[in-house]
Amino acid sequence: MPELPDVELYLQALAPRIVGERLEKVRLRSPFLVRSFDPPLSAAEGRRVVGLRRLGKRIVWGMEPCSEDDPEEPPLFLVFHLMITGRFRWRVPKGSEPVKVPGKHGLAAFDFPRGTLLLTEMGSKKRASLHVVRGEEALAEHGPGGLEVLGADLDSFRHAITAENRTLKRALTDPRILSGIGNAYSDEILHAARLSPFKRTGDLDPEETERLLRSAVQVLETWTARLREEAGDAFPEKVTAFREGFAVHGRYGEPCPACGTPVQRIVYAENEANYCPTCQTGGKLLADRVLSRLMREDWPKTLEELEERKAR
Repeated sequence: MPELPDVELYLQALAPRIVGERLEKVRLRSPFLVRSFDPPLSAAEGRRVVGLRRLGKRIVWGMEPCSEDDPEEPPLFLVFHLMITGRFRWRVPKGSEPVKVPGKHGLAAFDFPRGTLLLTEMGSKKRASLHVVRGEEALAEHGPGGLEVLGADLDSFRHAITAENRTLKRALTDPRILSGIGNAYSDEILHAARLSPFKRTGDLDPEETERLLRSAVQVLETWTARLREEAGDAFPEKVTAFREGFAVHGRYGEPCPACGTPVQRIVYAENEANYCPTCQTGGKLLADRVLSRLMREDWPKTLEELEERKAR
């Protein structure tokens, strides 16, 4: 799922291409994309995009009023949630033929004077969504309410993550607690903070809390700047949860860049937690619920035990 750095990358790429431009036509391929009915998506056609913003992991287009004769008309917003595999693609038509919407993975095409923005989604489960809403109050309802880490002070951060006693992994990825952080960057933040993903928020001491906030800001700012620099003026074609240069996420079995210990992981539901036993858990292996239930007392407690079993 695109997270804060990825969403900011999309905003950077979209701004020079669609802000100030008129949305000429929307070609909807999947009827499951639009999750609202009033106002209709057709209400956005013919209007210019006047602004872009991020709302958690959502991308919001602000559209111009339909008529200057009614200054009291609430602004119209298009709210995109790309979910796990939704992606934007920018295409410039060749000749007079419109850009084709991909048959298998295409959800919609948004035609502008200088090009077409495609919305695609891999996989059979269509989870990406688009809501058309009118007014700031209606838009605010789509915000999960989590704290924006960038710019947050320590007291606000501490209050947010300790309101409920959760694991750090859960607290970082819950959009009602913190905004814009998902599976990938939570792994990177916890590694930078040298904290176990399963440590409880209620067990954090003041120094650990400050270190966690500092690491979150550092990781998000560093990767946002890095992705922007790598993309330059080009439209990002590969927005992924697995980045070259990550410390632990997606690097199971590879050496930790800080200490060389093989990165470990716990897989649960559709997510996973990646961590370094040496840097984050005092050398202990975190028990995978399924495997540890099957193996019980045979579950290795340390990396050394695990390596010994592999060598047998």
